[in-house]
Amino acid sequence: MNATTAPWILVAAREIRVKLTDKNFLVGTGLTLLLLLGAMFVPALIGGATSSYDVAVTDDAATQIVAEAEQSLQAVDAEAQVTPVDVDDRAAAETAVREGDADAALVGEPGAWELLHDGGAPAALDGALTEAVRTSALTTNAEAAGTSVAELTSGSELAQVDLAQDDGGMTGPLAYVLGFAFAILFYMAALMFGMQIANSVVEEKQSRIIEILAAKIPTRQLLMGKVLGNTVLAFGQLALIAAVSLIGLTFVDLDVALPGLTQAILWYLPFFLVGFLALACVWAAAGALASRTEDLQQTTMPLTMVLVVLFIVGINLDGRWQQIFSFVPVASTFVMPVRIIEGDTALWEPVVALVLALAFCALTIALGARLYERALLHTSGSLSWRKAMSLQD
Repeated sequence: MNATTAPWILVAAREIRVKLTDKNFLVGTGLTLLLLLGAMFVPALIGGATSSYDVAVTDDAATQIVAEAEQSLQAVDAEAQVTPVDVDDRAAAETAVREGDADAALVGEPGAWELLHDGGAPAALDGALTEAVRTSALTTNAEAAGTSVAELTSGSELAQVDLAQDDGGMTGPLAYVLGFAFAILFYMAALMFGMQIANSVVEEKQSRIIEILAAKIPTRQLLMGKVLGNTVLAFGQLALIAAVSLIGLTFVDLDVALPGLTQAILWYLPFFLVGFLALACVWAAAGALASRTEDLQQTTMPLTMVLVVLFIVGINLDGRWQQIFSFVPVASTFVMPVRIIEGDTALWEPVVALVLALAFCALTIALGARLYERALLHTSGSLSWRKAMSLQD
């Protein structure tokens, strides 16, 4: 960089360079991405295994039932197979099941079928065979009554209407898991990078390097560089995680969640950025309040407690309280995207919440900068937040 480069850019570049050469940071990011991919692909691989069953049968009637069961399973899984294994009699069928040559055995006759199994038949196979036997019996009874199965079962269907899907949102465990992911990502980023900012400040104070830097660079430029450098890192890490998540979802069955999730992520990114900035300057101030690394636990405790409370409360909100907290700055970072996922927001709501977050961000930046400037060169012991506010500029 040339001599005209703004000091804050130099400070920000240094913060980024130090972090990008930190093996712990790189390994942690890599492990996070691997865990994320594993969480998406492992269940899909386990649950995506083709269903294949062998059923021992003693006659053609049982073979027909097995064929109908296979058709029923293939309506859900095109690769599913139910293979009839011909045996001579019931005793042979029992032997086949006990010795593992068949998953189950269908014996008996129409109207008196029995499913033999050893400790329980596979649930999918049991359900398919039960449905096949029921359909066969209905067909026989309908013919005897001079009618058809369609007429006999007319009006017996129960239509399913998913209101969440009609609203363009999702509910249930998936929505909760996604909301938890939003919350934990913000919590971990705010805590990890926030402590990084505070540590960087106090280390410079403890080594007296800050006195040299402050003589050459305005303190606000120092603060701006530290905050923006770590914000770029945090936002970059989040964007990488979001990109990997969206790409990964296209390869698994969870791709049905993509439309709602994409919209939520597009809102989550600016909320994350504003929420992180709102806290970053305060983290820097917390570092400036300490004179030694050992003092950080005391000066950062209020911020840590706020984050913990917001995280615990935020992930357990619903109903009216969820709506209220979705407009509360910092909490709105992960509460509002959850409401967007659930399809529970009007277009103006995230806009208003983001404006409120920006206003709060401006306030905390001003407050953090003021505390940072007042406490930065104070090296005779740690300061309380109240005492730092009473210091003169």
